[in-house]
Amino acid sequence: MSKTEITSRVGEDVSPAAEVKSTVTDFIREVKGFQSDITNRMKQQEEKMTMFERTSITAARPALAVEAETGAPHRKAFGAYLRSGDDDGLRGLELEGKALSSSMAADGGYLVDPQTSEMIRSTLSDTASVRAIANVVAVEATSFDVLIDHSEMGHGWASEAGAVPETDTPLIDRITIPLHELSALPKASQRLLDDSAFDIENWLAGRIADKFARAEAAAFVSGDGSDKPMGFLSHPAVDDGVWAWGNLGYVTTGADGDFDGPDAIIDLVYALGAEYRANASFVMNSRTAGTIRKFKDADGRFLWSDGMAAGEPARLMGYPVLIAEDMPDIASDAMAVAFGDFSAGYTVAERPDLRVLRDPFSAKPHVLFYATKRVGGDVSDFAAIKLLKFATS
Repeated sequence: MSKTEITSRVGEDVSPAAEVKSTVTDFIREVKGFQSDITNRMKQQEEKMTMFERTSITAARPALAVEAETGAPHRKAFGAYLRSGDDDGLRGLELEGKALSSSMAADGGYLVDPQTSEMIRSTLSDTASVRAIANVVAVEATSFDVLIDHSEMGHGWASEAGAVPETDTPLIDRITIPLHELSALPKASQRLLDDSAFDIENWLAGRIADKFARAEAAAFVSGDGSDKPMGFLSHPAVDDGVWAWGNLGYVTTGADGDFDGPDAIIDLVYALGAEYRANASFVMNSRTAGTIRKFKDADGRFLWSDGMAAGEPARLMGYPVLIAEDMPDIASDAMAVAFGDFSAGYTVAERPDLRVLRDPFSAKPHVLFYATKRVGGDVSDFAAIKLLKFATS
């Protein structure tokens, strides 16, 4: 039997199993062809969508801020609130505890995002204010209490067999520093807010920082304590020879409204207790500093020396000088120079959060941003600060 005849005979005797196998193989081949065709179509569709998105993004308006696409959710939500008043993102936003911790207020007040608030705080710290050398504490209450032990404990000498006499017990006083509301009300036109190239966050931070810094600096020096911090110059001042707690002691220059030589500076330094002098600083304004820096000692050496490194304060008799423009000018009976350990003598208490209320109705077509912060300040140790009075007595 030839080979051709055998092949023909086999083809005629194909079993049902072989036929099923052949059918399934053909079906799988067709499915794979269909799958390959679908894959190619989807790839083409994705390429078209990619080209469309690139074209759309290029033609779109730029983001609210340079970090809008990659920034944190709270920054995007806050930017949307400032521009259009859309608070949906803020309502469902949860801030981490390590950031500014404050709940969202139902009256429309919202916490400034941590980066913006940090910008404001750094500007306040760099401003020439008593804040730079005072004791600054963060509180979560309406006031801050400072406990002071300024009385002396009694003592006595006892013999070996004699009775030990009872001595006086020191007394503790409490100084309460209430927190007051500091506010700023910058505004911008709605058209300016709609211009997405405008950096809303930097503008808002700069305006609020400038307002808060100037208001705080003035209050810490001469505030009357009525809806504002109590300035250290607002407390009664008495001659240092008869000084008592509750007053600030002063020494005189020996001339009415002027210096009678540099000796008054030396007297002021040594009127302060030795325990405070190690961390003491001078506080004066620029005009007073311009007069004092001309003083020389008996050997012709200037009492004033400029900082040896960038950012280091100038020094007077070896002590740093803070230039606070809210200090009074040299005049008759003026307390134009202060010297003391302000980290012990003056305490600034503040809440760490800052609130911003967006008001698009009160000043149309402008949008008002009502920012508030609560801060207080007062003298916490009356023995730690001494004043120089430009008078003869």
